[in-house]
Amino acid sequence: MSTYVPTHAPALGATGPAAPSATSAVQGSVPTRSRMDRLRHVVLFELFALATTIPAGSALFGLHESAMGVIGIGSAITAMVWNYLYNLAFDRAMVRLYRTTHKTMRVRMVHTVVFEAGLQLVLVPGIALYTHASMLGTLPLSLSLALFYLVYAFVFNMAYDRVFPLPHKG
Repeated sequence: MSTYVPTHAPALGATGPAAPSATSAVQGSVPTRSRMDRLRHVVLFELFALATTIPAGSALFGLHESAMGVIGIGSAITAMVWNYLYNLAFDRAMVRLYRTTHKTMRVRMVHTVVFEAGLQLVLVPGIALYTHASMLGTLPLSLSLALFYLVYAFVFNMAYDRVFPLPHKG
């Protein structure tokens, strides 16, 4: 198995060539994100999102901040688990299909939309149960969160890829 040599300083938590990630055996010499990098990604993603959605959701939908906090934190925990699993599967599929994990603008858009659609399948019923409202009644809140996250995920992931780029194959 060939290894890669980073062209920049390793990111926090990166395993590097000496300790390849668990997925590297499957993906050969195609660099992918380490488990620690994926963990950093989801934690930063959710922290920035919660700092925005709790006060905004409370103001826009007339929910007490504690209720919006429960919705936000419950959604964040669900999204973190889904994010990890979805991105791991998406990268593996990209390696199998295209031999790269580089995401073009079009692929990034598809990635984001499919991620959010899958997440909404779980969140809408959960929010409805928590707020004691119908699923139709929670639709404006859910769709607003989905719209926010569609734009936010796209921008955040583009920024994350620039701040913490994958190492290049040497």
